Amino acid sequence: MKLIVGLGNPGSRYDGTRHNIGFRVLDALGEAHRFVVHQQLPTAECGEGVIGAQQVILAKPQTYMNASGRAVVDLCTHFSLTPHDLIVVHDDLDLPLSRIQFKMQGGDAGHYGVRSIIEHLDTGEFTRIRVGIGRPVSKDEVVAFVLSPFSSDELPLVDVAVRRAVEKIESLLRLI
Repeated sequence: MKLIVGLGNPGSRYDGTRHNIGFRVLDALGEAHRFVVHQQLPTAECGEGVIGAQQVILAKPQTYMNASGRAVVDLCTHFSLTPHDLIVVHDDLDLPLSRIQFKMQGGDAGHYGVRSIIEHLDTGEFTRIRVGIGRPVSKDEVVAFVLSPFSSDELPLVDVAVRRAVEKIESLLRLI
């Protein structure tokens, strides 16, 4: 069984923001395979299904981005999974909009949600799907940038990014 966690912030206030691209990918993945994130656990919404031959749990932490680790630990404990069973989908400022990168392990690269997961699991030994959201002109604008919605001009690239991320996850699940 694999746990796929899309990072984001709960609530309609954050729908469509750059920081919630992980939620968006998870929704698209669930829709493509006809299962819905509907089960409410104390720290996450989740749903179970099968992708290819792999039993999968899709989860959206409800602890807000910077406390994602708390939800991930709860999910791993609830479903008796290890960090090696974990795939995290998250936004990445260091990648251009719509670029997808796969990473097997490592540090947080300044991403507070990933940092929280590493701190709570006490390891960086989990898989990540990094989804490029671009970068603001100034470092002072980072918080406002990640919490802002994509522009209408960017939405076609966002759709491409979501589709590519779903394909990357599907490919990964065939290999493991």
